[in-house]
Amino acid sequence: MVDPATTGSLLDGTPFLAADVGGTHARLALVRAGAAGQPVAVEVLAFHKYDCTEHASLSDLITEFLAAHGGGRVDRGVVASAGYELDDGTVIATNLPWPLSIRETRERLRFADLRLVNDFKAVAYAAATLPAAETTRIAGPDEASVRGPVLVLGPGTGLGAAVWIPRGDHPFVLATEAGQAALAAGNELELALLSQLLKQHAHVTIGHVLSGPGILNLYNALAVLRGARPVLSTPSQITAAAQAGDDALARETLETFCGFLGSVVGDMALTYGVQGGIRLAGGIPSQIRDFLLNSDFVARYLNKGPMRAALERIPVRLVEHGRLGVVGAAHWYLD
Repeated sequence: MVDPATTGSLLDGTPFLAADVGGTHARLALVRAGAAGQPVAVEVLAFHKYDCTEHASLSDLITEFLAAHGGGRVDRGVVASAGYELDDGTVIATNLPWPLSIRETRERLRFADLRLVNDFKAVAYAAATLPAAETTRIAGPDEASVRGPVLVLGPGTGLGAAVWIPRGDHPFVLATEAGQAALAAGNELELALLSQLLKQHAHVTIGHVLSGPGILNLYNALAVLRGARPVLSTPSQITAAAQAGDDALARETLETFCGFLGSVVGDMALTYGVQGGIRLAGGIPSQIRDFLLNSDFVARYLNKGPMRAALERIPVRLVEHGRLGVVGAAHWYLD
C-alpha cells in the first residue's frame, strides 16, 4: 500500500512520473493532480514520446526524460504496460524490446514508489469518460441510452482491451487479455486465412491479426492464397499502400483487418455486457481513420443475429491514443 502521507502529498500537487510503455513507443509525462486537488483532474507538466528500440531499458528512458524536463526530484510514479507482474517485480510481456522489472527499475532510479498498471486499464480510465466532441463517431447513437460498462480496446503492437465499469466516484476497470483469445472466422476467406495461419501457430489468437504484426500476417497469408508475390515488409508500408489505393493486395489486407476488427468488437461488447459505449484506441485505428470509416467494420460489428438490435444502441467512437495512457495511469495512481 502507498503511505497515506505520500498519497496526500500527491493530491496536493506534488509532481510524479506517469509512463505508457508499448512495444514500439514509450510515452512519458511529468504530471500532478489538478489545481482543485481532485484525483479526477490530472495536469500534464511535460510530455515526450520515445522509440523504445533506441534505449536499452525503461530506467534509461525515465532518466533521460526526467533530466530533460526538470524532474530531478521526482521519486514516485506509475508505469502502464501490457503484461503481468510477478512477485519478484518482473513483468511477463511479449511485445517489449527489452526485459522489464518494476522492482529493478524502482531501485535503479532510487524511487520511493513505482507501480505497474495494465496499459489498456490505464487507457480505459481516461478514454471511457472523454466528451463526445473529442472523439469520432463510427456507429450507434451519439450518447448511450443506458449508462453502463464501456469497452476500450485497440490494436497497436498488440491488441489491448479493458472494460470500464461505473461505480460512484471510483470506477472499476477490468483489465483483460482478450487479444490472447482464439480467433474466430466469419466468412470463407477468413476460414482460409485461419487455416493458413494455423500452419504457423498452434494457437491463432485475435492478436495474430488485429495488431501491427497481425497486418503483416494477414498480408503474407493473403499473398499465399492469391498466388501473389509479397513486396511489402512492414505494417506501415501495407497500411500506406492500402490507403493510397495503388496495391490491391495491401488494400485487401486492410479491408480484411477492418472486417475482423468489427467482428471482434461486436463479440467483446456482447461478452462483457457493454452498454455505455465502445472506444477504439490504439495506434492503428487513428492511422487508418478514413479507411476504417468506409470499410465493412460496422456491418461486421452488427452481424450478430438477433443481438444486432442491442449493438445498435451502443455508441462506438474512435479516440486518439496520444496521452490517454499516461493520463489514465495517473488517474489510477491517484485513485
